[in-house]
Amino acid sequence: MRSPDGDGNPATTDAPAVSMHGVRAAYGRIEILHGVDLVVAPRSVFALFGPNGAGKSTLLKVMSGQLRPTGGSVEVEGIVLDRTAPEVLARAGVCTIPEGRGIFPNLTVRENLRIWTFKGGVSQGEVEARAFTRFPRLKDRRKQLAGTLSGGEQQMLAISRALVGQPRLLLLDEISMGLAPMVVEELYSLVGQIAGEGVTVVLVEQFVHMAVAVADQAAIMVQGRIDREGSPEEMAEAAVGAYLASGD
Repeated sequence: MRSPDGDGNPATTDAPAVSMHGVRAAYGRIEILHGVDLVVAPRSVFALFGPNGAGKSTLLKVMSGQLRPTGGSVEVEGIVLDRTAPEVLARAGVCTIPEGRGIFPNLTVRENLRIWTFKGGVSQGEVEARAFTRFPRLKDRRKQLAGTLSGGEQQMLAISRALVGQPRLLLLDEISMGLAPMVVEELYSLVGQIAGEGVTVVLVEQFVHMAVAVADQAAIMVQGRIDREGSPEEMAEAAVGAYLASGD
């Protein structure tokens, strides 16, 4: 947790990294978000808890520009989202690690990393140095097809590939899904390091006790709305009730 003020809270003197007011979003005629209000402070870690189907992943898609809201206002890293293309946000430093990791399974580890060199400004050597410094294990797997890596290694590749772009805002969707607790702990240790370097992180997570260890603030989503917001510890405890009530 970074840049605390005198009371030990995250600094909030700068403009928010994410500001959402009355946001609605839908897939076709089915509305998923029903008027979401949310503010994420810069250089903080914001954890979003809630049962399956609450709208958490949809909210991340709106933040990343992949899904246009049908109502309300959204501002991300100083950019007002109206008809802004996702690539504009990507150039501004907004990066998403989607549920399911989003790697290219038929490409090698090196080829997955090389994709970042296509936008220019960074060489293959620089890309690999950044990635392999974070995850030495990937260096040993650099010629291996990404689809043959373990689940934890695939998630490492997804995160390392994203970090090569030096993001300002990192959106993480269920990075613990299907992974052993020891691997999840390793990944969340990295999330803490990333946040310590000044990157704003918004994460959706069911593995609440791991998220609590790195989060500055948290909220619970229920049925497409922010149900409550507060400290990570308070929200983690409240999230258990939300999961039980939903049957998850």
